[in-house]
Formats: sequence, structure tokens, C-alpha cells
Amino acid sequence: MNIYDFDKTIYDGDSTAAFIAYCAKRYKKTFLTLLPTAWAFLLYGAGIYTKTQFKEKMYRFLRYIPDIDTALADFWDTHECNILDYYKKQIQPDDIIISASPEFLLEPMCKRLGIKHLIASKVDKHTGKYDGENCWGAEKVTRLYDKYQIDACDSFYSDSFSDTPLAEIAKEAFIVRKNVLTPWNEYQPSKSEKFRKMFFSKEFIKFVFVGVASTLFNVVFSAIYRIFIPDTTLAFLPGYITANVFSYLLNSLMTFKERLSFIKYIKYFISYIPNFIIQTIIVFAYAKLFPTSPDIWAYIAAAIIGVPVTFVIMKMFTFARKK
Repeated sequence: MNIYDFDKTIYDGDSTAAFIAYCAKRYKKTFLTLLPTAWAFLLYGAGIYTKTQFKEKMYRFLRYIPDIDTALADFWDTHECNILDYYKKQIQPDDIIISASPEFLLEPMCKRLGIKHLIASKVDKHTGKYDGENCWGAEKVTRLYDKYQIDACDSFYSDSFSDTPLAEIAKEAFIVRKNVLTPWNEYQPSKSEKFRKMFFSKEFIKFVFVGVASTLFNVVFSAIYRIFIPDTTLAFLPGYITANVFSYLLNSLMTFKERLSFIKYIKYFISYIPNFIIQTIIVFAYAKLFPTSPDIWAYIAAAIIGVPVTFVIMKMFTFARKK
């Protein structure tokens, strides 16, 4: 008996994202959920919403689809071709599909493939409400045992290391990249994958979230110090340091979840030196190029630039974790 993830494993792409795009083209009212979904995503990135809560907000678009069953049938008529060739060649009647995608979305495709065993997130196809937790990570193992009383399998296939709990109960496991299968422990992520993992992560979202807050403090404190210091660039220095202390507290407690310590703060401050140099140059250049422009715009422009560089240095140096 073999177990498979669905998206990017037996299906080339993300079926949920594809279905959302499909519905957006055909049901214009679904755009009414765009801003609430974006806000929910920010709250999820900040650690305020769980993944289940975020996705429940995202699936609100389902309320604007008049006939969901017809929409699902039409969607799979045009997207069935995305089922990967390697899976079509080795499909077995006792295969189990386990996915975080909604059960209502995958069920029609599984029936077309003759797959009888499906475990996925239980989402109401009319309202988007969840019944239970999002079927992701260790939750997949729990669901597998609860439904089939199975705690082992012959082979497991997935595109993501988030499925390691399932890989650990398989005799053999494979990472899937389209139709290329690589043994789980032998897979080496490409540079592009490492880049995506670095910048398309909850940590980076939280870092940006904290960055926005500390940017506001930077701008405010720099403007305040500017009242007492006649030079725009010189006033930026104490404003930057004040905001840096505030930023360290938030990033330690919220983004990287590390204990506060003086040594860590010194490393944190060092991590920000490249960012400080970049921002100082921008403030100086802005003041020279636009001498009549309000100083606050120089501080805002400087605060926005340099975030990715600072995040990488901080993750690799200040908050680096031992493997």
C-alpha cells in the first residue's frame, strides 16, 4: 500500500490555487473576499491566526459560487491533464491520497482516477467552514490512523518536507519534482527552492510585519531627534538605534521566538550594520538630491530598502539554530 500527497505530487501544481483562479475568472463576486483574505494572510504571517483560521477566511469565496458541483466538474474537465505521468503508470487500487487541500475539491478527481481512499481537509463546499483542523504535517498521520488504523506503508510520495511525519512511517519515501522521484534522504534542494523557503516563509512575513512597526518608530524617532539636531543624516542615527532596540524585542519574541539576551542583541545590532549603512547612504543621497523635500520622506525611503539583506544576515548569524 502506497501513500501520496496530492498537490505537486500527483498533480502538477497547486489544485486549490488553480481552483481559486478558475472561480475568479467566472464568478466576479469572489473578488469581494480579496481584501479580507489578504488581511487574514497578514494575521497568519504575524502568528495571530492559525493556518486553519487563515484558510477558512480564504475559502469564503465559495459563498459566491451558485452551483459548486458544476464548477468542480468543469474545473476538472480542464485540469485533469495535470495529473503527472509517473503516477498514471504506477497507480494502484489501494493507494491512499492525503492532502491539506479540501476534500470536496479532490474527491471528484479521485473518483475519475479510481482512487477509493482519500484523506483531506474537511471544508464545507458552500460556506468554506472547516470541520476540524487543516490536514497538514503531523495531522496527516493522525488522520491516517483514525480512518484506517494504519501506522505504516510501503512507499510515500510528497513534494514537501512538511510531510516528514508520513515519510517516517514508510519503508521508502520519495521527494517528487514533476515526474522525477528522489529518495527522501538523498534530496538536495536547488538554489531557487532555498530562496523560496527563505523569503516565502512565516518567518519572513513576521520579519516584514515587525519591520513595518519598527520603520514607523524609526521615522517618528528620527523626526523627533531632528527637532534638536540640525542635520538630517545625524538625526537619523539616534532614531535608528532607538527603533533597533524595539525591533530586537519584537523579532526575538515573535519572529524567531528566542530568549532575550545581551549577547544576542549585540549580534542583532551587528546584523543591522549593512542595513544601517545602506539606509544612511539613502538618507544622505535623498537629502542632497531633494533638498526641499520633507525629511520624513528620506527616512521612509531608507527604511523600506535593505529588508531582504538584513533578514538573511539575521537568520544566518543572529538567530541561527544548530541542526
